[in-house]
Amino acid sequence: MPKFALLVRATALSESGKLPPDASTLLTKMTAYNALLLDSGVLLAGDGLTASSRGARVYFSSSPPTVKKGPFDLDTLVSGYWMIQAKDLDEAIEWAKRIPFGTDDGVVEVRPVTGPEDFGEHMTEELKAKDEELRVRLEKQQE
Repeated sequence: MPKFALLVRATALSESGKLPPDASTLLTKMTAYNALLLDSGVLLAGDGLTASSRGARVYFSSSPPTVKKGPFDLDTLVSGYWMIQAKDLDEAIEWAKRIPFGTDDGVVEVRPVTGPEDFGEHMTEELKAKDEELRVRLEKQQE
């Protein structure tokens, strides 16, 4: 089944590192949403991210790579994500529409995750086998 990333855009509040006034209510609703995703068999992973002031970016435009510590411009940031599996983009969008953000300027970007089939002839049989081996190792590591 195809995988999708639900990417939560950062807001001024999420970048401030402060919780919203209704944090308890929001966390209760978010926990219920996560349980629904899990019980429906679509949830693969999900987490919130700290403010960009606590992170860094690694730029590969030079050798060696350069590092810039945050904070970063708000319009380029993600404050959380879910990885889900859904039959298609429309179903993934329906799951995103159920995120309990209310009307506080929340934005969630829904993006398909690439798979070996997306690389055409560049994904050789040898690379496919190695990719599958890594996937199996990861599953075992997470047990």
